Amino acid sequence: MPRSEKVESSVASLADACLGYLAENAEELLAFMQYAGLDPDALRRSVGSPALQHGLIDYFASNEPILLALCANMGLSPEQFMRVWHRLNPSG
Repeated sequence: MPRSEKVESSVASLADACLGYLAENAEELLAFMQYAGLDPDALRRSVGSPALQHGLIDYFASNEPILLALCANMGLSPEQFMRVWHRLNPSG
């Protein structure tokens, strides 16, 4: 698999995990929707889009408590999560 495809698949799987976490935590889902300016219909239409994937990863990267909870649930280190975030945001 070419490197760019591998990055995109890790972005997609990480974003899916973020969305799954939010789906199980209604207060956090509402906070994300307010942060992103999305209503329920817009969120449903955005699922799977690169913009939503990047937004989810940005949101978790900027919110340490849910980042740590997600990583603990996934068996992923926060450093692994942030490596994906840094690939999406090379200028930091």
